[in-house]
Order: sequence, then structure tokens, then C-alpha cells
Amino acid sequence: MKSEIKTMATSRGVATFVTLINSKGASVTLGSLGAAIVAVNVPDRNGKLADVVIGYPDAESYIADGPCAGKVPGRYANRIAKGDLVVDGKKYQLAINNGPNALHGGPEGFQNQIWDCKVEGNKVIFTYKAKDGEEHYPGNLTATAIYTWTDENVLKLELGAITDADTVVNLTNHAYFNLAGESSGTVLNHELKLKASRFLPTDNTLIPTGEKAPVAGTPMDFTSAKEIGRDIKAEYEPLIFAKGYDHCFVIDDFEPGKVQEIAELVDPKSGRKLIVESDQPGVQIYTGNYLEGSATGKGGRSYHDYEAVAIECQDFPDAPHHPDFPSTELKPGETYDRTIIFRFTTC
Repeated sequence: MKSEIKTMATSRGVATFVTLINSKGASVTLGSLGAAIVAVNVPDRNGKLADVVIGYPDAESYIADGPCAGKVPGRYANRIAKGDLVVDGKKYQLAINNGPNALHGGPEGFQNQIWDCKVEGNKVIFTYKAKDGEEHYPGNLTATAIYTWTDENVLKLELGAITDADTVVNLTNHAYFNLAGESSGTVLNHELKLKASRFLPTDNTLIPTGEKAPVAGTPMDFTSAKEIGRDIKAEYEPLIFAKGYDHCFVIDDFEPGKVQEIAELVDPKSGRKLIVESDQPGVQIYTGNYLEGSATGKGGRSYHDYEAVAIECQDFPDAPHHPDFPSTELKPGETYDRTIIFRFTTC
């Protein structure tokens, strides 16, 4: 495994970028600003390499970008209603940064911080230490994101956290995929399959109602592979609220610690296929409904809506307000430990 390291100055300090190149010439680039997946160059069915994740040519554009492209948001990915958080009987008011709600840990969340970076062979280890009270969350929390790149074009992400006080944590990766190649156009012709027979309906601010609704007979049904764009414009309230897909799907047969295949994304034209495995209970599918107006991308222009899809394996949004959802609480002496695997292949 070859590795290349470069640095870029930003307004937050110096960001480190590590490129891991496997024996077949396929590569990933990982960045310390937000513990990000910056690039993934993998072959199509004819062996032609292309970068299949969106991003920016300069490090500064990753700071506070609307899409949160490729980064690890935290300390709580996704939304918490009205920023109201109660931990161990004490109330905390989080920053409101998404309509009336808190999103991705706040405007100064983990995704906008420079993480410590260490390279060990085919692994890149990112570490971030969040202080007690940072973005109004309780507890000093140490988060880790360990990426491993293999000769089989598999990118494994191990997410971890420990705390010195009761808190909540929900970590994921927010990479957006276009298997035809970033800047190549719409992703609505990609085919998506999910191991999820239920999803979480939301109110019009995208906060879960608490219901776990069946997808059968609705535009939310991806239990068999279908084009992402087939039903995205349907007159269906959840899609209208979000301007497309921005919903958490409930993984079938979830067991804590059990890694299983939960999603498959295919670009029929190039033949590239992405298989996603995880031990997380949910997966947020976001079809880039508001990419328009983002910073200039790698292709020299801003991305347009629906030009990439995020497959975010995570705990459920707003879980602190729903006792029947899997708990996102973390206590001293406990270890938060989650796995996400991105397996790139062809068909």
C-alpha cells in the first residue's frame, strides 16, 4: 500500500490529506478537517478509474460547507428537535442551525474541526477531543475515526468515542456518492436497494414523529432495487417535506454489534457498484436535495441538486426524545463503537 501525504493551510489551522493507493491503483484520499473522505478513485467495468465522491479542490471550502461533504459530523449527527437535550436529568440548549432544530452537532461541530491524524500502513487514524460544554454538549469526549483501505477496494470506517460524563453521541460519515464520477450529472438514474422495510416519517422540519412506518406500497420502498429518481417527485408528503429523500430507514434484523449488508447502489452505465455494510440501526438516505449553491467542486463548478446521494449509517435522528428508539446515551466507562464498510465493485 502506497501513501502520499500533503498539507493545506486553512483558517482553522493546517489540514492533512492522506492518499492511500492500493496494488491495483485504486485510491482514497482522507482529510483531517472533519475526518473526511475527500476522494475515492475506483474502476468501472472496463477498468477506468473515476472519483466517485463529491468534494472541493481546496481545504478551506470544507469548513462550514452546507453539504457537510464527506465528513464525520458530531457530536450528534442528524437532527435534535428544537435543540432541546436532557441528559441525566439536566437540560441543555443546543445551537439551532437547521430551521427550528439542531443539526450535526451545531455550526462548530466535529465536521468543522481539524482532527489529529496518524498513518499506520493502510490505516488512517483520526482523533478529536471535544471539551465539556463544546456546542453545549456535556462531557469531555474523545472521538476516533479509523479508516482502512484494502487491495479489494474496501474502505472500512471504525467510529469510536469515550466520555468522562453522561452525554449523547451519534457518529456517521456524510460522503456523497455518484458512481458515474463526481461532476458527471444526476444520480437519479442510479439504482438503490435497502435492507429496510420501515422508515421514520417526520414532521415538516424533518423531525421523526416516532412512528416506524412500513415502506410497502409507498415511494419509500427500496427493498427491491429501483432508480432513485423513479418516485422522487411523487405527491407524497414525506418527499414534499424534504424536496426528495432525506429520511432515516430502519434496518431489518438489527442487532447491536452485528455488521450486515444494508445498502447497494449501482450505476448501470459504468457498472460501478457500492455495497454498504454496518452495525448501525438506521441509514439516512439524502439525495442532495440542496446541493445547489455549494462551493465550487472538484470539476470546477458548483454541484447541482440530486447530483449525488449520501448513505449515512447512524443511530436514529432525535433519539433523545424517543425512549423507544435505540439509546444514544454514552456514560463514563462505556465505549461507543460503530462500523461502516464501503465495498466498491462492478457488475
